[in-house]
Amino acid sequence: MLRVAVVGSGPSGCYTAQSLVQQDPQVRVDVLDRLPCPYGLVRYGVAPDHEKIKSLQNNLRTVLEHERVRFLGGVPVGPGGVPAARLEELYHAVVYCVGAATDRHLGIPGEELPGSWSATEFVSWYSAHPDAVDDGFLREARSAVVIGVGNVAVDVTRMLARGVAELSPTDMPHAALTALAASRVTDIHMVGRRGPSQARFTTKELRELGTLPGTGIVVDPEELALDPAFPDPSALPAAQRRNVEVLRGWAGTPPAPEVHRRIRLRFFLRPVELLEQGGRVGAVRFERTVPDGSGGVRGTGRFEDVEAQLVLRSVGYRGVPLEGLPFDAATGTVPHSAGRVLREGAVAPGAYVAGWIKRGPTGVIGTNRPCAKETVTSLLEDAGELLRRDVPDDPLPALRAAGIEPVEWTGWRAIERAEADLGASLGRTVVKLPDWDSLLAAARRAEA
Repeated sequence: MLRVAVVGSGPSGCYTAQSLVQQDPQVRVDVLDRLPCPYGLVRYGVAPDHEKIKSLQNNLRTVLEHERVRFLGGVPVGPGGVPAARLEELYHAVVYCVGAATDRHLGIPGEELPGSWSATEFVSWYSAHPDAVDDGFLREARSAVVIGVGNVAVDVTRMLARGVAELSPTDMPHAALTALAASRVTDIHMVGRRGPSQARFTTKELRELGTLPGTGIVVDPEELALDPAFPDPSALPAAQRRNVEVLRGWAGTPPAPEVHRRIRLRFFLRPVELLEQGGRVGAVRFERTVPDGSGGVRGTGRFEDVEAQLVLRSVGYRGVPLEGLPFDAATGTVPHSAGRVLREGAVAPGAYVAGWIKRGPTGVIGTNRPCAKETVTSLLEDAGELLRRDVPDDPLPALRAAGIEPVEWTGWRAIERAEADLGASLGRTVVKLPDWDSLLAAARRAEA
């Protein structure tokens, strides 16, 4: 019987487990996660007001409840946890589905000033990630700048503009809900260094900004006109064409006088410095850019300062090295061939990758299905050789002997019940537990 460990319980990990049990009627899969909760970015990255996308958890739950799949949360792999080499001794094969764990930096002066954060940190805070810090994101903030024009940038912009009435029915942690309800932010600038035809957000997400109660959209038609595709977007791919058309509809139309927040969509501005005021960020200095004729932009030497007591950079994710595995620093991925890990160009027996650590932070959630299937196909082709190695009938005792006490599925279900109880006590629906202590306390009550 083939025993496989899948490291990571987000979409790529769950789809890998699903593909394994569908293609091999004997394989047994342990899905390991550093966190006591499953679902990865579906739980901790999808915005709380996007309930339709968050409902994907129900599909992933079906995978993790399969009779030949076992969830083991609270199991770190690498420093402070189970070494990768030890894990590969306990299983015939290990598939690493660990995503892209950090964010890209701007690399400009002032980026480390108080009040400057990555969008990832802000998302972790309002999504109740147990590693998140609450360091007063919104304290004293009147104006916010979001650097980036992808869907994550749209998400954090929308969260800054949402009212408590729309957020209260979500599973947002109560401290974040309270802070957002008390926010004094009235101007939110979402800024891209290139033009609207090159923005990475989807039209559905973009349009949603125009439906927020009490919020107006401001778009400068002169900035849009810098884009060569603006006058006639018909030659653009459908997604980009729709984006330009939505922005054209908003351009030059002043917000209604009764709005109390404004979202300002800005283009052709490149951040060059975060300016300090009173010991924290006070403004962002941008250089005006223009198209260079080759799909990029060039600076013009003209600058503009935009007031901001809160700056959120949303310029992409990046993979980090895994102890015991090769790593390509240029791409932020593990070298592989059809999912088989490569060490100095040679296949590393029993080690595989899927998801963002395999291909980089690209695609949508559904992209993980074919990616996982390719890796599983490679793994099962190798099964004859993998089964030659003796591994324990059950790796769990060895993990416990190493000081690891996994949170099993009963523990996760207890966390879900505790979150439902918390929500009921606050007059809301489900409310996430926001920290390690409360999550583990809930899980241990079930497993005591």
